Amino acid sequence: MTVGGADANADLTRVRPSIPPSAMPSSPPFAAVTAPASDPSLDGASILVTGATGSFGNRFVRTVLERYSPRRVIVFSRDELKQFEMQQRAPFRSRPEVMRWFLGDVRDFGRLRKAMEDVDVVVHAAALKQVPAAEYNPFEAVKTNVLGAQNVIDAALEAGVQRVVALSTDKAAAPINLYGATKLVSDKLFVAANNHRGRRNIRFSVVRYGNVMGSRGSVIPYFLDRRDSGVLPVTDERMTRFSVSVQEGVDYVLMALARAWGGEVFVPKIPSYRILDVAKAIAPEARIEIIGIRPGEKLHEEMITATDAIASVEFAGYYVILPSTMLWDIERFRCESSDQPGHMCAPGFSYNSGNNSWFLTVEELRAQIAEYAAHG
Repeated sequence: MTVGGADANADLTRVRPSIPPSAMPSSPPFAAVTAPASDPSLDGASILVTGATGSFGNRFVRTVLERYSPRRVIVFSRDELKQFEMQQRAPFRSRPEVMRWFLGDVRDFGRLRKAMEDVDVVVHAAALKQVPAAEYNPFEAVKTNVLGAQNVIDAALEAGVQRVVALSTDKAAAPINLYGATKLVSDKLFVAANNHRGRRNIRFSVVRYGNVMGSRGSVIPYFLDRRDSGVLPVTDERMTRFSVSVQEGVDYVLMALARAWGGEVFVPKIPSYRILDVAKAIAPEARIEIIGIRPGEKLHEEMITATDAIASVEFAGYYVILPSTMLWDIERFRCESSDQPGHMCAPGFSYNSGNNSWFLTVEELRAQIAEYAAHG
């Protein structure tokens, strides 16, 4: 992948309008985040996770309980059965003094506001994620993914929350389906929320990553179900996708909680896979049946478009898409927000699953799929 060098760093006027030095913010809103860190120090914190009974939320809460000593962890979701099932499993059942179980919907501002009372950190994972369902039920997707995001922002501002990280998706970059479009709007809302915090001690950021390995509706469980038939349907043999494990997604969010200055879209560097390699890893003897790309589907998923890259910084293990409104000094952010200085991405750079330099091999895919099949 091509990245910008020192000359790209020097000409920041290409990506931002000129601002008088007296009006330029010289530091992030929190003194503590000027020092780069990978650990968000959640000991003693009160944490709320929306959509916490899903695969990400479940793992995030588990990880927090295993690594930290939070004062309180609030599971906020609308599915009472999933909450009940989660309560029966370790480590959740053994931590009643920490765990709180709130039934509620992000569409309901009043319930969110009550749930966020005395909360320090919010991780927003609730969303309607199925592309075909969102296409057929667009207003429902808007209510949850867009209006729900606004409710999370407003409740966090009112409740005095200090850190908010929202989960995004690769489908939010140059979206061609409704799900991606709603998540792009959600991303914009969380980034822009920093413009309206006033003197509040709060920062909002976004983490965008690709398909979670083995998630519901994804190709791996679908191929596993079909492998004994001897035929694997493939939409297009050229198709690629990003891949990330649930735990990696959790770790990226924890990193964002530690390093965010407010207004960033964090984009981790993750591997891609070719759809035909997945088929070979699961059922090498199966016949491939090409069925054509479905509506709302791309050949290659994008994380950073060429337009986004104009205002993006590359760090060692991730990129950051900068906010469109100046919130802090870019040069300081580039040099101080991570362990090593970053650099502006070069003109024309883009980051998608097809031009990625890191592809999983068939053997790596086979090993990861075996682990998924064994542990889910």
